[in-house]
Amino acid sequence: MRRLVLALMLFAAPLLSQSVDGKELYDKNCKECHGAVGTPAKITLVKFPRIVTFDSAFVAHHSVDSIVKILTKGKNDDMISFHRDLTDNEMTALAQYIRKLGTRKRG
Repeated sequence: MRRLVLALMLFAAPLLSQSVDGKELYDKNCKECHGAVGTPAKITLVKFPRIVTFDSAFVAHHSVDSIVKILTKGKNDDMISFHRDLTDNEMTALAQYIRKLGTRKRG
């Protein structure tokens, strides 16, 4: 039994240590509506007037946990839930990336 546990630990360790790429997840799941850098296109704003921009005001009011909650449950009729599409780790990485977008300098 001890050897089996050790073998499983050795096999699973590389899988557990793989990092999740928040930018890749954003590009795949969020970019179409929220824009490449967190600013929705004007046409998207017309279609979805409640869509948010990921800026300093957003970051000031949204922690990683609150963004994960939105990703998990969705918001209003416009924002879909990703609870069936993303793991908890992926949602956390995505939320961290979204906050990073909100803290960058705007040109």
